[in-house]
Amino acid sequence: MKNVPLLVSSLALAAACGGASSASDPQAAPAASPEEAPTAVAADPAAGAPTQAPAEEPENPAPDFTLTDLDGNQHTLSSLRGRIVVLEWFNPGCPFVRYAHGEGPLRDLAARHTAGGVVWLAINSNAAGTQGHGADVNRAAAADWKMEHPLLLDADGAVGKAYGAKTTPHMYVIDSRGSLVYRGALDNAPLGKVPAEGYVNFVDQALAAVAEGRPVEVAETKPYGCTVKYAD
Repeated sequence: MKNVPLLVSSLALAAACGGASSASDPQAAPAASPEEAPTAVAADPAAGAPTQAPAEEPENPAPDFTLTDLDGNQHTLSSLRGRIVVLEWFNPGCPFVRYAHGEGPLRDLAARHTAGGVVWLAINSNAAGTQGHGADVNRAAAADWKMEHPLLLDADGAVGKAYGAKTTPHMYVIDSRGSLVYRGALDNAPLGKVPAEGYVNFVDQALAAVAEGRPVEVAETKPYGCTVKYAD
């Protein structure tokens, strides 16, 4: 990625975002509440009939949810067990999101990974009357940026709060067991400003580790972007 100069002052950017965070040190996020894992059917060699055997428990269960996308279809996280899932907190009015989807890494990141079988879900938790809220605004942005993955609306903010989503974008990677293995920033280059030590895409790193069956080395980073504008 090229080092793209910041064209707006930090004061103007903060006003446009309605509040922003910078990428630096890792920060803790609320731990997910354990959920009961589904059971898998196993063969009983003595009786020749299926019996129930416990499925592998996720180490850090991702909170389950059901949300509706822009086409009225419902998406339930637990129904995706067995798939790798990425959650992307989204606000089409946020300059950080606009850059990431326009010329930054999100212009093709989701398409590249979904082609390999990853499920990618964008979630907008901004409340009614705030920046980036509303089906029409989000539908237009999704069309402009050629987003082919579902964009889910969380107007009451319940799902965003369950995950501790603070900014847009705020990224989460969930492995095939339903365990939350990464949370934090998209990369280390807000608005394309690559640091001297070089570019790192944290989501790419996490997905590569999961695909190879390795632990995610950087499991949490501090997110950057516009603050999520939750309902009171």
